[in-house]
Amino acid sequence: MSAAGRPLRLVVGLGNPGAEYAETRHNAGFWFCERLARELGVTLARESRFHGFAANARADNLWLLLPMTFMNRSGQAVAALARFYRIEPDEMLVVHDELDLPPGQLRLKFGGGLGGHNGLKDITAHLGTQDYWRLRIGIGHPGDRNEVINYVLKPPRREEQTEIDASLDRALASWPPLARADFNAAMQKLNAKPALPKNEGTL
Repeated sequence: MSAAGRPLRLVVGLGNPGAEYAETRHNAGFWFCERLARELGVTLARESRFHGFAANARADNLWLLLPMTFMNRSGQAVAALARFYRIEPDEMLVVHDELDLPPGQLRLKFGGGLGGHNGLKDITAHLGTQDYWRLRIGIGHPGDRNEVINYVLKPPRREEQTEIDASLDRALASWPPLARADFNAAMQKLNAKPALPKNEGTL
């Protein structure tokens, strides 16, 4: 599929429910979706039929969804809302944490591999396709795959949180081209490496 497509009708932020997970790296998708809800002036409210918190930005014909099913069952919530409103996979954006990107970096992509991400695996299983948009929020990698579970379920270090927050700001600033399905323009903004501060990057 090209980088131009149909307008988005559903944005899903991935994470785990509960106060004990709220500040952990695995909840980066929640963080973006909560910011987007504030930007659009809508309130995420419990929707039991969709197994999560949802909001409808009617002016944009857009749904926001935070699955409350735990990460490895995210597809249950996504499929329930998508079926009810007849939303096709290529009209969805799934926002999630990404181990293979350092904090501060973002990647917008359509389809492709799942990178071992349990939320994406379950969504793909429920939808029967990998062909949906993803916004990957870099959280960095612990360096040892045996430490991954422990790593994603802990809060970022202070300097990492600063970088992640800056990337979320950039992602939110890129919402206008996403909203009008100008995915090429959104990719140019989101996939560029953030500029180093002037006092960094030199020996």
